Amino acid sequence: MRLPSLLLQRKPDSHKGDFGHIFILAGSTRFSGAGVLCASAAMRSGAGLVTLGIPKSITGAIIKIKPKEVMLLPLPETSNGAFCLSGYKKIKDFIKNVAIIVIGPGLTQNKSTQGLTRKLIASINKPIVVDADALSALAGYLKILRTTHYALRTTIMTPHPGEMAKLLEDSVKNIQNNRKQIAKKFALNYKVTVVLKGHNTIVADYQGNFYTNKTGNPGMATAGSGDVLTGMIAAFLGQGLKPFEATKYAVWLHGIAGDLAAKEKTQISLIASDIIDKIPEAIKKNS
Repeated sequence: MRLPSLLLQRKPDSHKGDFGHIFILAGSTRFSGAGVLCASAAMRSGAGLVTLGIPKSITGAIIKIKPKEVMLLPLPETSNGAFCLSGYKKIKDFIKNVAIIVIGPGLTQNKSTQGLTRKLIASINKPIVVDADALSALAGYLKILRTTHYALRTTIMTPHPGEMAKLLEDSVKNIQNNRKQIAKKFALNYKVTVVLKGHNTIVADYQGNFYTNKTGNPGMATAGSGDVLTGMIAAFLGQGLKPFEATKYAVWLHGIAGDLAAKEKTQISLIASDIIDKIPEAIKKNS
């Protein structure tokens, strides 16, 4: 498999707006690095612009660790440094001018944050990647995906087996024993593209497309690896790939970058930022 020409061939008169402005709603006082990993991966994967929405109290800390190219949108927060529902209007006003929405990494499961998450998912009429704590916010509320006014909106969901078990009120064991069938059924039922993560990550969509990934290694089972993948998916989506293609190629390249990182760092010492560092090499090798 090779990366598609749409990602590799840029017109001489291209400008940054051609490659997607991605808004990432991520992070909290406790999980301040999640959004930075996601944003960094999106930039390294070709996004034209990335804005990271963060709880306002961690702005200073994020400025010190984020890539210089990533913009920030400080937002209202709860007393424990997570997003709160009162930030809804500011977010809705801001995303009018962005192409892709990412919501989830490091949000926490604070009740106000979960309320904000559900309200945004129900009301956004733009391509959206739902990850991590945003998936937890939908547990018991999956009807939102069916009752939104934008039933055929591009929605990509990236659960690991534990998150899928929570969404479906099922056991992790059953999810793992029936990965293919469950991913296909979930995608069809909710008109989404699903990334069921884990060994041989599965990508399925409601149109019947299906892919089983063979790249990657156990060293990638480390904090932040999923945030990196989410940023890559958003970047490929922002550059014009269709949802299934964007997701499939991101999963595949994420695994290749992880394999390159493991060769250099070993599986036991691999961390998520090592994967980001290897994205350019992975792209170069598969152009």
